[in-house]
Amino acid sequence: MILFMIIGGIVSSILKSKFKKYSKISTISSLSGRDIALKMLQDHQIENVKVISVAGKLTDHYNQQDRTINLSADVYSGKHVSAAAVAAHECGHAVQHAKAYQWLQMRSQMVPMVNFSNKIMTAIMILGFIGAGVLKIFPFTTIILVFVILQAVVTAFTLITLPVEFDASRRALIWLKTSNISNQQEIKYAEDALKWAASTYVVAALASAAYLLYLSLIHISEPTRPY
Repeated sequence: MILFMIIGGIVSSILKSKFKKYSKISTISSLSGRDIALKMLQDHQIENVKVISVAGKLTDHYNQQDRTINLSADVYSGKHVSAAAVAAHECGHAVQHAKAYQWLQMRSQMVPMVNFSNKIMTAIMILGFIGAGVLKIFPFTTIILVFVILQAVVTAFTLITLPVEFDASRRALIWLKTSNISNQQEIKYAEDALKWAASTYVVAALASAAYLLYLSLIHISEPTRPY
């Protein structure tokens, strides 16, 4: 797990570096991230999605519930390659939603379960280990099994997220190429930035799967041992 934390930190650092680098390169179209998003939505005949600005850095996301593309301030008003890449990527999610993309639908259906798992695991860890270690109520393997089940849900979510993110980037790059608002160099930079953004999801999925394997091995190797 420590290894994945280190790798995740390195990938996150590279992503921020790439974003900073490409935010210094202006686009030939001089369109802001907001303009890019609106144009991509228009080209895909999507009229029920709003583009808004939100606080923070790298906080960009598409909200399916209220159908909004949320762009961080620098992306929303920026007229650089990073802004174009991020705005187009988030629009890619809006296009997925409009076209009922299967993996996006599956991920959306899992959100309540994932939220439950993330919120409950800490409570179960505290209450469960107190119950097993102090009150001798629960066997150690029961607690581990509960964690395995909850972590399996989280891991499944991170794995399903991968095709969603890769497909959104694919749609973004295709549109940037066919819309004639970016030159070849800008598209190359955008592809590089989105590649590193996707890498953060890959590392998260691998880390989640590794933790699931770790818990499963504990459960299998010590089936009768009390805590």
